[in-house]
Amino acid sequence: MSTAAAQGWCLTSLARANSPRPTTLRPTAVSSLTPSSSSPSPSTPRLIRNSPVFAAPSTIATAVEMEPVERIKTGFELFKKEFYDKKPDLFGPLAEGQSPKFMVFACADSRVCPSVVLNFQPGEAFTIRNIANMVPPYDQTKYAGVGSAIEYAVIHLKVENIVVIGHSRCGGIKGLMSLKDDGTTSTDFIEAWVKIGLPARDKVKAQHAGLPFEDQCTLCEKEAVNVSLQNLLTYPFVKEGLAKKTLKLIGGHYDFVKGSFETWEP
Repeated sequence: MSTAAAQGWCLTSLARANSPRPTTLRPTAVSSLTPSSSSPSPSTPRLIRNSPVFAAPSTIATAVEMEPVERIKTGFELFKKEFYDKKPDLFGPLAEGQSPKFMVFACADSRVCPSVVLNFQPGEAFTIRNIANMVPPYDQTKYAGVGSAIEYAVIHLKVENIVVIGHSRCGGIKGLMSLKDDGTTSTDFIEAWVKIGLPARDKVKAQHAGLPFEDQCTLCEKEAVNVSLQNLLTYPFVKEGLAKKTLKLIGGHYDFVKGSFETWEP
């Protein structure tokens, strides 16, 4: 059983065991981000603590209720029985080391796991996930965590591809598009982080000011990927790999509403 198959089994089983409410993805994001009718209606969602624009609405029924530790145990038991024990040829060599061909930057959103969406097998992709799949520019102090991951992947693992994947209905991108022009914030970390994508926000607002906010967010999801791809060029070892043609940069966007995936090269 492949990773995707195992994940599909889990999702199917959980959905059936849950309430009969359909799990079809619906465009209900606006209702959860808009103030009640008794409040004035702003042109864009506000950043309000305890009701932030960053929190995307749930689009799938809650999993079968069980104790958290029990859920983890049963999940691993299924993985071990249906995947690990059946693929010794895969997991045996991985016990000795890894040689992934891909480094993937993806959003931490629970709906867009790249190993599931792209059917990556264990050992195939070195993955970094964060809010809005951002890649910050080279900064040894401010962004040492991301920088160390890129350095390790490129220099030590010698990955051949770095893929940055955006996705539909991204809460982080909605937060980016909703940043106040006066610089005030309502979160401790989130807004400071998504400001990495400000060039994407500014481009979309300048070129598509007449579009509805939701459509602007969709465009920004892709433009933010391009900003991250450009930021990767600020890392000397990435730039060197591109010059030697041992490394390729790829942009991607996963639309889980339409069930589509597109890629492009900068």
